[in-house]
Amino acid sequence: MSKRATVIRQKASVLRCPTAARMQPWVEAALDAANHWQSVALTVRFVDEEEGLSLNQQYRHKKYATNVLSFSYDAPELPEDMASGDEPVYLGDLLICMPVVLNEAASQNKIPATHTAHLVVHGVLHLLGYDHEASAEADQMEQIEVDAMQKLGFENPYSAD
Repeated sequence: MSKRATVIRQKASVLRCPTAARMQPWVEAALDAANHWQSVALTVRFVDEEEGLSLNQQYRHKKYATNVLSFSYDAPELPEDMASGDEPVYLGDLLICMPVVLNEAASQNKIPATHTAHLVVHGVLHLLGYDHEASAEADQMEQIEVDAMQKLGFENPYSAD
């Protein structure tokens, strides 16, 4: 797998957060499964439950901490003479609430790193414009996630145990 994704990991006071190097193949598997071949950059930030709740309330108007939030970056159009095909496209930010992820992994009998990998893949797909609001979109996104996870050597994250 060639390195075409730059993952920026912001420090957090949350334990058991994967490194940028550990997340690199997860991001690239999502890009491969989505047939996205352009070089990209993104930020992954790990938050605690309090911040996860606050951000989910602020941006989604939900009164609970969720596992992953994605914030796409809408870059302004640059004049052709300023645009560079050599620079990665900045996709945006992923915020992962590790306490929620760990609780979900425990309740679903999943390995925390595997569940975290799935949520990074899921979040990257959101940054690429995929969604799961409508049934057809959900099916498409889910299949891409399954393909990415299987490429990484993980089982289908949606299969019942």
